[in-house]
Amino acid sequence: MSERERARHWQYAELPGVDLLSARYIRHAFPQHTHDGYVIGAITGGVEEIRLPTGVQRVGSGGVVMINPDVAHTARAGVPEGWAYHVLYPAAAMVDDIAAEVSASRGTAWFREPVVQDPESVRLIMAVHQAAERGNALAADTVLRQAIARLLRGHGGTLPDRPAPRGAGARAAARAREILEARMAAPPTLASLAAELGTGPFALLRAFRAAYGMPPHAWLTDARVRRARRLLEDGTPPAETAALVGFTDQPHLGRHFTRIVGVPPGAYRRERSNARQRP
Repeated sequence: MSERERARHWQYAELPGVDLLSARYIRHAFPQHTHDGYVIGAITGGVEEIRLPTGVQRVGSGGVVMINPDVAHTARAGVPEGWAYHVLYPAAAMVDDIAAEVSASRGTAWFREPVVQDPESVRLIMAVHQAAERGNALAADTVLRQAIARLLRGHGGTLPDRPAPRGAGARAAARAREILEARMAAPPTLASLAAELGTGPFALLRAFRAAYGMPPHAWLTDARVRRARRLLEDGTPPAETAALVGFTDQPHLGRHFTRIVGVPPGAYRRERSNARQRP
């Protein structure tokens, strides 16, 4: 990161199931990746440019970004001065519970719109961060739930029922994902993977991209970083983590981890350790 960039990715022990990120990025660009839970970001300065399956969105100050779980996306600065934001990463179960409490809908919560202009929600999201920084657990939890409930009421719903993908291509893509997950440290080549599944490399590539929004190698890098996060949270040293998830060495882990998570693995691990030690 440049000297003018800053980022803190952390957890407040009294808000289990929620990650917090406050950052200003200028040259940093997030490659295509996904999240297990939701992304709720309040833009407080500059412009963020996000590429989603539905197209490119540019979000300025006063805007809120809402990305549903497992939706592939990228992010980068939309203006030379970059962008600043405060982000909440609530677990899927938390958002589902709040949705069930504040609405009559049942099922998986889903934000219909990825971007809205909502200065009041921006204020609430910033207030969650401020309360967590002060160690005010009651305020942080209260405002967190108010912010998510407000966005769900205005822009949320239930994940629509979609027929499960059928056909040999969809089955091959799902099986390929299982194989890559299981052999993360020593994955096969695309040709070997396709041969194992009884299909051709280009057919598998098309099917995988259609199913998961990115090619197998990009999905694997994202999956490695997600597993690395869990290992680092458990206290595994970065060098050992790199080997366990299949990166060549610690610098290799560091490059991909920083690009996708927004902070280096060492800083990420320290914040998790600090969170456990705070009273």
